[in-house]
Amino acid sequence: MARKKVLVACGTGIATSTVVTIKIQEALKANHIEADVIQCKVAEIPSKIDGADLIVTTTVYENPKVPVIRGLSFLTGIGMENDIKKIVEALK
Repeated sequence: MARKKVLVACGTGIATSTVVTIKIQEALKANHIEADVIQCKVAEIPSKIDGADLIVTTTVYENPKVPVIRGLSFLTGIGMENDIKKIVEALK
């Protein structure tokens, strides 16, 4: 399987995206998926999107070309396993 590229974005690219990035990296490792998980601000997505396979955000964002998953569950813990399944399916 080719290495994947995942963008993890929040409003500032600092606090919440850090938490989400760490949890996604752990989940991908557990599922044997090799990926570059890149943390950024939502405003930076257009400059980093080239080659992205998936976008996970903690805020509202839509993209017609790349799948987007809302990752609030990684902050609350509610529904996180379901979102991990969505991410794994999107990257397989």
